[in-house]
Amino acid sequence: MRASGPFKAFRVLALVVVVLGLVAPLLWMVAASFKTNVDIYDSSKAVLFDPTTANYGKVFQQANYLKFIVNSFWVAFASTALSLVLGVPAAYSMARFGMRRSALVVLMARVIPGVSLLVPWYYVFSNLRMVGGYGVLILSHMFVALPLIVYIMMGYFEGLPEELEESGLVDGLTPIGAFRRITLPLSTPGIATAAILSFIFSWNNFMFALVLSGGSTKTLPVAIFDFVGYASIDWGGLMAASTIVTLPIMLVALFAQKYVVSGLTAGATKG
Repeated sequence: MRASGPFKAFRVLALVVVVLGLVAPLLWMVAASFKTNVDIYDSSKAVLFDPTTANYGKVFQQANYLKFIVNSFWVAFASTALSLVLGVPAAYSMARFGMRRSALVVLMARVIPGVSLLVPWYYVFSNLRMVGGYGVLILSHMFVALPLIVYIMMGYFEGLPEELEESGLVDGLTPIGAFRRITLPLSTPGIATAAILSFIFSWNNFMFALVLSGGSTKTLPVAIFDFVGYASIDWGGLMAASTIVTLPIMLVALFAQKYVVSGLTAGATKG
């Protein structure tokens, strides 16, 4: 049954309102990154203004944001890769052997607030002389990325028919060989989904990096705070830095949207 005219018009209007509500802050952020601080405070220049690239020059030249971009990418990539190496086999074992209690213990990390762990982590890692290095950032990001990957991949593996692996065993494969040659290739959409979401979390993480990073390992979300002073805020530089942080994630979400949708829905049905 097709939707009636008034309902269709209401649905279109509702979609427009929602999209504008989501996109308007992003558009304002991008526009403000090309304004001077004076123009940002001037409401008459909200739409029409003389654009300037001085804020981006300040970000890349004076603030050395290229170093922070490399730091964020390295921490996000390493934490995601290590979480996949550990989380995918763990999720497969828990799904195939009914390890519900073990899975519950792992997934409890998704419930524990990260802020409650900062003081113990700082105490432990400072005694190990790891605070300020890449290793402590990677490990702290894995604390959330690993349970997320296990949660996603468990549902995906439970949706794959066990008969495929059994046929591989009949043909002479070992259980590990069946997992590597049959199950793992079929679970590519789920792995892509878990990797994308884990990378986005690590890239956007602020709390862990604020406490555990150092001057040379500072990531982008923490580096943005350099534009916030005690007496004033450099809104132009802040908006330019925020645009640089947001742009890679928007591109990843745009081009990887189909993998995220297929990966999250693949484990919804079995058989």
